[in-house]
Amino acid sequence: MLEVKNLQKRYDSDIVLNGVNLNLKKGEIIAIMGPSGCGKSTFIRSINRLVEADKGEIYFQGKAIHNLSEKEIEKLRLNIGFVFQHFNQVKRLSVKQNTALGLIKKGMNLDLAYEKALVALTKVGLERYAEISVNNLSGGEKQRVGIARALVMDPDLILLDEPTASLDPILVQDILEILESITKERKARSMIIVTHQAAFARKVADRIFLMDKGKFIESGTAEEIFNNPLSWIGKKYKKIMNYR
Repeated sequence: MLEVKNLQKRYDSDIVLNGVNLNLKKGEIIAIMGPSGCGKSTFIRSINRLVEADKGEIYFQGKAIHNLSEKEIEKLRLNIGFVFQHFNQVKRLSVKQNTALGLIKKGMNLDLAYEKALVALTKVGLERYAEISVNNLSGGEKQRVGIARALVMDPDLILLDEPTASLDPILVQDILEILESITKERKARSMIIVTHQAAFARKVADRIFLMDKGKFIESGTAEEIFNNPLSWIGKKYKKIMNYR
């Protein structure tokens, strides 16, 4: 479904991605964890070329993403949902309009697009807010809109870049519960989730990848990572889990 080979990215002398490789199977959920600044967000943004890698290959459903034109990559992104840290919504539009935006860009009839948007908003508990401006929402509610916007496209792959990072700790649990419910109805949908939430990753991920200094230093099932870690990061997460 997705294969990443030798992905590299640097800003001046700062190496952000240092030869990253990953294989994601159809229907698989992967969590990427590691200290702040280790390259997690750059990596996940490179997959659909929101960040342009300097070197490497990315294949999605047999298509070489790294070779696509800008027009082609825009079309491909319609089949890759992305949930941002900082919401990335159009402030002048309503909740329903923001949710349906991708469908409308895809050419779907407005009535049908809004109907599907309401279904997606119901999944995240925001159907009653469909007609109000996103400016009137709390941070947690805005992130729910972001999740609904990704779901409404019915993508084969959803990328989530630290979806709770911008939220008040009180709101984090609500978003994690919504994401957990989505993973349970995954169908054939694959997901890559960048997160600091170890307990959440343990619940939902088929595999966990630990990143440090721009590369993956350990990967395995949740049991392997949290019970018998090999890397220093894994051992830190084990202490955190045992402490809780």
